[in-house]
Amino acid sequence: MNVMEKPYIAKATVNIGVGEGGEKLTRAEKLIETLVDQKPVRTYSKVTNPEFGIRKKQPIACKVTLRGEKADKIISMVLSGLENRIKASQFDEEGNVSFGIREHIDIPGVRYDPDIGIFGMDVSVTFQKPGHRIKERRLRPKKIPQTQRVTKEESMELMKEKFQVNIEE
Repeated sequence: MNVMEKPYIAKATVNIGVGEGGEKLTRAEKLIETLVDQKPVRTYSKVTNPEFGIRKKQPIACKVTLRGEKADKIISMVLSGLENRIKASQFDEEGNVSFGIREHIDIPGVRYDPDIGIFGMDVSVTFQKPGHRIKERRLRPKKIPQTQRVTKEESMELMKEKFQVNIEE
C-alpha cells in the first residue's frame, strides 16, 4: 500500500451530555479531566426546548478533543469497557466511528467516586489519510480526490488491526 493511502486516527472526541448546567456539569468535567488529563470545553444549547427545561445558550455538556497517543489511550480504554465489540452500523460512509458507554465505571481501572457519580460518555473517532490538510488550509483550499477519502471498510480494518476490535453485523 502506498504511504499516502494509509489511514490514521486524526482525533478522538469524548463527549458527556448532561442536559443541564450547574453542579452536575462540573462533576462531568471533573470526570473527563481525571480520565484524559486534559481540561474539557463546555458546549451550549442552540435552541430553547421547554419540554426538557433547556434554554438557548445554556451549558448542557462538555467535551474534549484528543490527538496522538492520548486518543489511542482513551479509545482502547472505552473499547475494553465494551469488550472490544462494535457494530458495523456505528461506522459512517466517511470512515468515522462513534460509540458510547452507558456508565464510566464499566471501563477497567476506573473506580466509582461518590463525589462524581456515574456518567455515560460518547467517543467519536475521526480517520484521515495524509494530504488532508489541502482541504482545511486557509489559503487556496482544494477538494480531496476520492482516493484520499477514508472509506468505511478502511476504517474497520484499521480498528481491527490497531485495537483488536470485533465488528458485529
